[in-house]
Amino acid sequence: MATGEAPVLEALADINAVSLERTELDPSSLILVRLAALIAVDAPASSYLLHIGPAAEAGVTVDQAQNVLVAVAPIVGTPRTASAAAKIVEALGLAIELAEEGT
Repeated sequence: MATGEAPVLEALADINAVSLERTELDPSSLILVRLAALIAVDAPASSYLLHIGPAAEAGVTVDQAQNVLVAVAPIVGTPRTASAAAKIVEALGLAIELAEEGT
């Protein structure tokens, strides 16, 4: 049986921590690679939301995120790229709402 107050989130945090310990990518490159992976798997907006804070901390810019969308478009296709762009905008909107509620 799963344990803890938020066992799924805790497990995801643990998985991410192990991943971060085992890579030699700089934080910005790591976030951009993860962004490309999220686009490729047609991740939900919540997955993008989880990366907004780390992306900001790593100094990832909107231009860099757009460049990743452009770079992966020929591989993942137009529908998945458009879907990702919409989900990123949705995640940013949610992040803004959460920030406003927290103040």
